[in-house]
Amino acid sequence: MDAQTLVDERGELWLALAPLWLEREPRETDYARMIEVIQRHDLTLHELEWVFRLELAPVLARRQMSVAGEWRRFDEYQLMRQLVAHNLRLTGWRRRAWALFSGLTTMMARHRWGELMERLMIARGEDVPS
Repeated sequence: MDAQTLVDERGELWLALAPLWLEREPRETDYARMIEVIQRHDLTLHELEWVFRLELAPVLARRQMSVAGEWRRFDEYQLMRQLVAHNLRLTGWRRRAWALFSGLTTMMARHRWGELMERLMIARGEDVPS
């Protein structure tokens, strides 16, 4: 897959989900936008989990841990370049390694992800586990 195809297929979704890693808690409008974009991409919860764990978390967790990281908002152009570069390399052993360490890279945003998935299930009319 080439860079332009990645941007076309995932760019909107990646940028919509990026606020999960910001310093502040996502606002209602952030969650509403995330759900709107997710609905357009028509991905299952399982597929979304892997987007979160493999496509986004390795890049965004590093930015979050960086001393000079951006905490209030992202430079979308720079973020998209980093996400595309990461995802172009996400094959073979790299994919397996990130899958193995995804618990570490997602832990800072996991509670927000859980909130988003619950809201998404409600929006889709699915039963939310207790």
